[in-house]
Amino acid sequence: MSTTALSRQRKKTGAKQNVTPSLVHWRFVVVLVVIMLVFGVLAARAAYIQVIEPDELIQQGDNRTLRTRDMPTYRGLITDRNGVELAVSVPVRAIYADPKIIHENNGFEEERRWEALADVLRQDVNELKEKVANPKRRFVYLQRQVSPAMAEYVDKLDIPGIYLRRESRRYYPTGEVSAQLIGVTDVDDTGVEGLERMYNEWLTGTPGSRKIRRDAKGRQVEILETTSGEKAGDLQLTIDQRIQALAYKEIKEAMIYYQSSSASAIVIDVKSGDVLAMVNAPSFNPNDRSDISAHRMRNRVITDAFEPGSALKPLAVLTALEFGEVEPEDSVNTHPGWMRLGGSLVKDSRNYGELTLEEIIQHSSNMGTSKLALSVPKQFLLDTYYNMGLMSDTGLNMAGESSGIFHERSRWSEFELATLSFGYGISVTTAQLGRLYATLANGGIKTPLNIIKSPEQPSWQAQSERVISEENAKAIVQMMESVTQRGGTATKAAVPGYRVAGKTGTSRKAVAGGYGEEYVNIFAGIAPVSDPRLVTIVLINEPGGDLYHAGDTAAPVFSSIMGGALHMLNVTPDDKQVTSSRLLKGGQSGS
Repeated sequence: MSTTALSRQRKKTGAKQNVTPSLVHWRFVVVLVVIMLVFGVLAARAAYIQVIEPDELIQQGDNRTLRTRDMPTYRGLITDRNGVELAVSVPVRAIYADPKIIHENNGFEEERRWEALADVLRQDVNELKEKVANPKRRFVYLQRQVSPAMAEYVDKLDIPGIYLRRESRRYYPTGEVSAQLIGVTDVDDTGVEGLERMYNEWLTGTPGSRKIRRDAKGRQVEILETTSGEKAGDLQLTIDQRIQALAYKEIKEAMIYYQSSSASAIVIDVKSGDVLAMVNAPSFNPNDRSDISAHRMRNRVITDAFEPGSALKPLAVLTALEFGEVEPEDSVNTHPGWMRLGGSLVKDSRNYGELTLEEIIQHSSNMGTSKLALSVPKQFLLDTYYNMGLMSDTGLNMAGESSGIFHERSRWSEFELATLSFGYGISVTTAQLGRLYATLANGGIKTPLNIIKSPEQPSWQAQSERVISEENAKAIVQMMESVTQRGGTATKAAVPGYRVAGKTGTSRKAVAGGYGEEYVNIFAGIAPVSDPRLVTIVLINEPGGDLYHAGDTAAPVFSSIMGGALHMLNVTPDDKQVTSSRLLKGGQSGS
């Protein structure tokens, strides 16, 4: 290489050496600026998110990790006066689906699992899939209140998007015995009938809640907040389940034996007004509602009003005593056994002639009660009926309770007042008739009926009051005792070992244009007469057999219920004749 060429080469090399440091510097500056800008943007974004607008990010994070879970709560217990459970809540599960999850995880591919699910739920598999066919839906109930065993089986099927949740179901240990009284709840555990509905708010608690934080795998890692719920209240009734079961057994058998359309009974504690039994037939099984008709769910003791017939005759005699028109030893001439009042006929089954007040009740004389009712002022007669609790609430305050049917009028004919005296022209419920007889048994003190023992009833509830004199009340009870003795209309109502007072009622049922061929049979009774403890009312509605008088139908049912109840409560027998004969027989057999 020549000298000239070598010098040129050196000049070029020097020029490159002079340029390279400048380029490197600028590249470094550019990279540094870019990095600083990136970090500056990140820092600004972080500052914006964490300082200026942190709430949105926090909310998104909480949505992924925070969950609020309701703590399980159960409906309150319903028990009888002795603590026997009449309604309890049992834990069950609900099966639900998330259609979106099912579709996202191709949940329909496991055909055999879906067939198994449909089989255990007793549903058509195609209809089951149709319920979750919409992928936009997030929640669909497949079946409510399933048993733990069924829930465990569904859980093992492991179908994506099918889940379980806790809930409770009402169970009634006594079944049909107390069905109309206790009532039922719906699938959401809300009371819809009977006491379940009436005290729904009391029996329903407020569930507690717990806020937790979960990790990415759904595991609980922290409890953030716990809120206490309100415990459900329990309900204790005045009902004695032993007497309730006995009464239901007797009226159910009577309904079948006498071929009646329905039957009812109520047992009342005279002193306190507590209802010890309230039963109806036909009934229903509250634990299996697949075949329940409305007429079976009706609590006829408080809802159905009927003309009581002769069961009201003691009240006509009492009215005359209270007014002072007659004395307990007086008699009334019923000859010739009939009379016309305004063109209408009032008559007895035969001509009884001269009858004492006791015999008027014993023989159930229409003539006797009519003459007594017409012997007092009209308003005094009506006031006595009102004061004794007819045409008014009984104090039970239960849903659907009827106040009876009574058409008050400004003008009354003599015939209308006469028919009122022997139980026509007025309709009352079984509970109202029970309260009337409890007032007589309690020496003229009218006490509101009560079905709830705990919680205590509010102070504004009606209080006990005297409505008739004790002397006249006891006199009427003594007179009614003859009804169950020889010569009375209800000897079949007698209870061995106890003195029983009562009255039969056999009334025709009203139809359009008059009265038909259907009957209502009633027996209302008190025992023991020496110290009244219980009142029992038995009603046989529309007996269909050859027996249609209350003395043949309602009276023997009364005897069984009253006798059993007195024994269960260990009430001392007061019939000295029966007790003495038993002791004598026992002594003879022992010797």
